[in-house]
Amino acid sequence: MINPVELLRMQNEAKKMQKKLRERRITGESKDGLVKLYMNAAQELEDLRIDDQLLSPDMSDELRKYFKDAFKDYQKKLQKEMVADMDLSQLKNMLG
Repeated sequence: MINPVELLRMQNEAKKMQKKLRERRITGESKDGLVKLYMNAAQELEDLRIDDQLLSPDMSDELRKYFKDAFKDYQKKLQKEMVADMDLSQLKNMLG
């Protein structure tokens, strides 16, 4: 059985991690920069910028493509940052 004090400590650590993830900003963009996603490391979308040339109805397919490219770019950057910041001793402490 898990010690209630230990459980509370783990919950507090998880809350601290979530706060840190929400504070970190990562920008993902399409290959040509026409679509930019501004997200935090908790994978929450904070803002989206779309170049005016993509906002006409006949550009909807292109817009989808650019959005996917920007999201893939964001995911790659997030993964790199998470690996760079991973503190194995901190992770071991959380797991017991």
